[in-house]
Amino acid sequence: MEKEELIKKWLDKDLNPQELKAFEALEDYQSLIKLSTYTEEYKAPSFNTDKSFDILSEKIENKKQANKNWFKPVLKVAAVLAICLGSYYYTTTLDTKFSSDFAQKANIELPDLSLVNLNASSKISFNKKDWDKKREVTLDGEAFFKVKKGSTFNVITNTGKVTVLGTQFNVKQRSNYFEVTCYEGLVEVTYKATKIKLNRGESFLSLNGKIKNDNTISNVKPDWLNSMSTFKSIPLSNVLNEFERQYDITIDASQIDTSQIYTGKFTHTDIEIAIKSITEPVHLNYIIKNKTIILTLE
Repeated sequence: MEKEELIKKWLDKDLNPQELKAFEALEDYQSLIKLSTYTEEYKAPSFNTDKSFDILSEKIENKKQANKNWFKPVLKVAAVLAICLGSYYYTTTLDTKFSSDFAQKANIELPDLSLVNLNASSKISFNKKDWDKKREVTLDGEAFFKVKKGSTFNVITNTGKVTVLGTQFNVKQRSNYFEVTCYEGLVEVTYKATKIKLNRGESFLSLNGKIKNDNTISNVKPDWLNSMSTFKSIPLSNVLNEFERQYDITIDASQIDTSQIYTGKFTHTDIEIAIKSITEPVHLNYIIKNKTIILTLE
């Protein structure tokens, strides 16, 4: 038997007595015995796979967490920048709005330095950022415009549109009432499908959907700028509504006919004189109780 075969069978502890004698007769028998003794005394260290896996997983997780900790401040900064940029964009694209309360007036300057006087209980808005691209003013109520020379823009109301160029004009838009008066220059009024150009001293009035033509004026500016409301052949209901706006008071007109026509004026500075200016021409009595004026027939 070959030497290699004997050594293999010896390692496998598979030698018969005859083969064992042949193995012991080998010249390197003693060296093989010593080697076998050393290998039996050596024990490989115990290896806990579960524990080793846990340690390795912990190291990987720690590395991930370190990367996260480094990235968190960057994410926070990016989030803050996004919020700031978003807020800036939102606020700069919003319309600029002004409003006046009952018994209150306001003065406003437009981006092109044109001036606006806002009457009581009125609202106006425009986009300052996009003014050069979209020169529009939205009006709900009444306002007097003194437009800077060379400036053009549109006044938009729920009833009609006014296009202007270096002029002075007044726009009044209330429920079922739309009036434009030109005090200087030229304005163009768009009402439904009709376009009307107004020169100085001319006025356009639509009342309850009907256009009134006899609307020439001689004033150089609207009376309400001097704390006076003026009416010419206007239903009493419209006059009483304006009175409520100027004095922040309620009028009980349930006992009278408010469709009757009124021509006259009332002051914004004295409530007693003002109510007499309305009631006496149309033969009415009144009683003031707290914040309510009750109208009755004479």
